[in-house]
Amino acid sequence: MGGVVITLDQRQAIERFKSLGLADAEQRLDAYTQQGIFGDLEAGKITDEDFRRELSVLVGRELSWNECRYAWMGYCGGVPERNLQKMNELRDRGYRVVLLSNTNPYMMSWVMSDEFDGKGHSLGYYLDEAYMSYKCGAMKPDPVFFNAVIKGEALVPEETLFLDDGPRNIAAADALGIKTLLVDNGEDWTGKIEEKLKALS
Repeated sequence: MGGVVITLDQRQAIERFKSLGLADAEQRLDAYTQQGIFGDLEAGKITDEDFRRELSVLVGRELSWNECRYAWMGYCGGVPERNLQKMNELRDRGYRVVLLSNTNPYMMSWVMSDEFDGKGHSLGYYLDEAYMSYKCGAMKPDPVFFNAVIKGEALVPEETLFLDDGPRNIAAADALGIKTLLVDNGEDWTGKIEEKLKALS
């Protein structure tokens, strides 16, 4: 999701967590795979309420759920319309479009709401299925996460194209025989994907 469907703004997220009182936010937040309570949340090891309580202890004051959501939402830099249009176009052409994301309940409360695209649609409107790390109990680049999707979707890896902005995630998918396309955060990948799809057909 982040870096492919939506653009990521890690700096904004860091500043928002700092504004809550997390002085070492820069050390705690990673662009691709979170650590500590941030990683525990995205791996489904703790709930959003557990995270809120533990972050409250770290910052030394009681935080609300909405304050935590506001800070996490800092990661969202924007939702390029071209990406959403491409996803719908691919589905119209018979491709199955599936999300595989390291994410958490705070982010998904917006992503899967009708506020997502500014037109009353959630991200689910543009997808056939969504697999989220905190629900699967594993995060990319863990093969457990990829294998859960392969099994759940009955995928043939060699006939599957995976887009991601994380080199480690791409390497993990490659190791499982999945075709891949590494994109830069915010890059227009809508043309590049066509070359990859031709190679699959």
